[in-house]
Amino acid sequence: MTPAPGAGAETLNARVLVVDDEPDITALVVYHLAKSGYRVSTAATGQEALKAASEERPDVVVLDLMLPGISGYEVLRELREHEETRDIGVILLTSRKEEADRVRGLSQGADDYLTKPFSPQELSLRVAALLRRLSAPPVAVGSRTQAGPIQIDRVAHCAYIANEELQLTATEFKLLRTLIDRRGRVQTRPQLLEAVWEAHPDIHTRTVDMHVQRLRTKLGSAGELIETVRGVGYRFRTPG
Repeated sequence: MTPAPGAGAETLNARVLVVDDEPDITALVVYHLAKSGYRVSTAATGQEALKAASEERPDVVVLDLMLPGISGYEVLRELREHEETRDIGVILLTSRKEEADRVRGLSQGADDYLTKPFSPQELSLRVAALLRRLSAPPVAVGSRTQAGPIQIDRVAHCAYIANEELQLTATEFKLLRTLIDRRGRVQTRPQLLEAVWEAHPDIHTRTVDMHVQRLRTKLGSAGELIETVRGVGYRFRTPG
């Protein structure tokens, strides 16, 4: 199948795991992702998803939340807790419209979400955007930056506090790096959506808020360096 126009070189080698118990939706998603040039595999239950993620090491998991047995939330939590699957990109699919369901998924470490019914073409574009974030080339010059107790290594894509590595997802690392690079300057939510998620700034979601909240938790006491500027966005405060 010929890849869709505009598919990047990384797309041809990217593996996507689609997890959904509805055969019609799975077939539709697989068709469009394969048409875009991805290598696609499927799972219909949470147990199958965890086994496939561990054995196949996909680059992105498209994960339905309403699964038989182990829920999508539990699958997400398991993926984020294990080192070998922690950095896999995760896009949630949910038929629920309530904001609380999306907030819960984002707070547990999902990178993006779509509500059903959704456009398969939009899903393909979101997978491509997530892959670009995950495969962004490291910066070789000035690779280490110190900001108070936090040190980030741009080449290794790692962050440390007191020489102890923080267990950050790729998106959380990019968010922290962006805030530190722009420290002292207020960053609006649209600015962060565009810089970190490569999303159009007119898209209004709580994605930024949930990731900031999760990032603060992982930073511990250093999380207070990320200040909330009410009604505007966030600012990384220069220590001292």
